[in-house]
Amino acid sequence: MFRKTLIAIVLSASVIVPASACTGISLSTVGNDFIQARTIEWGESNLNSKLIISPRKHQFTSIMPDRKQGLGWDSRLGFVGISVSDDRFIGEGVNEAGLSAGLFYFKGYGSLKPYNEETRQNSITDMDFVRWMLSQFKTVDEVLTAMKSIDIVPVYLDAKGQPSPTGHWRVTDKTGRSVVIEIMNQGEVHIYENEVGVLTNSPTFPWQVTNLNNYLHLQPGTSAPRQFGEVEAKSFGIGSGFLGLPGDITPPSRFVRAAFYVTTAPDLKTSAQAVSQAFHILNNFDIPIGSEFGPQYREHIPDLPSATQWTSVVDQTNGVLYYKTMNDSRIKKVDLNAINFAAKNETKRALDDGKFEFEDITQSVQPAINNQ
Repeated sequence: MFRKTLIAIVLSASVIVPASACTGISLSTVGNDFIQARTIEWGESNLNSKLIISPRKHQFTSIMPDRKQGLGWDSRLGFVGISVSDDRFIGEGVNEAGLSAGLFYFKGYGSLKPYNEETRQNSITDMDFVRWMLSQFKTVDEVLTAMKSIDIVPVYLDAKGQPSPTGHWRVTDKTGRSVVIEIMNQGEVHIYENEVGVLTNSPTFPWQVTNLNNYLHLQPGTSAPRQFGEVEAKSFGIGSGFLGLPGDITPPSRFVRAAFYVTTAPDLKTSAQAVSQAFHILNNFDIPIGSEFGPQYREHIPDLPSATQWTSVVDQTNGVLYYKTMNDSRIKKVDLNAINFAAKNETKRALDDGKFEFEDITQSVQPAINNQ
């Protein structure tokens, strides 16, 4: 089942080019509570994401492109994550030590080490990388040290031996340290400190940071009046200070937009305020279904409420995962402190009931209407 699903995703990505437009941001409070938030987009089909609760001392094995067993390991830490496409593949999550990790699509730039059957016992696939990190490590340093002893290989090879598209990764720990891991040129690993607090997709992270130099003129608020000859020009309304902020859904534009909103966020006194702020910021990156399909592909638009299939916010400091979905905009909360990570088996459940419904509150407001 997984193989068929993955092949379908790879083929559709090359033909229809649906949105794979993940946007990640980092926020913190004045008391140094650290928040990691992101969206995940896939506009071709339902990713069937699930909430995964994984206990300590759970056994994992990475399955190689030839379906043989690769690296196996026992988890040392419990974690909560959200899967993509397959229950084994964690797109975003946080463990009980506060380490957070997520996968972001890296089209055209990510290039992993070619799969070698002779070294498969020391290899994991790119889609297993997040759960490998979350299940074992407490800090960014631990992850980077352990990475040196493994090979990260493609999860799938097509009939011509070509690897499936891959991603790059955001990894953060409870101290607030955040790094971006990019693997290019058939296995060349690059590690970048993420001091901007933003990650999107292609091109490379250093390019995205450099591109911010093009937007030094952006300022929060409203521009002051200005004289043009004898005419005084005034702002039409609020927001003129950041007129020109890119609003399209390309990765560079989303990076600039996210960096602007993160940088201009007010001082956040509590983790609850930071979580709320993260959801509000990421509302700006919700992609309506169909906007990424050109006229020649209109018949391929799937029956989805949104290309943004879910949005998650991780409170690393307090050990809480929040999320909402394309079907249900109500925010759900998972408290890691209340989870029994000594359980024997993983828990897997749908993120929502799959129904797109509205809450009817007519009866609850009826008395107020009658009393008017």
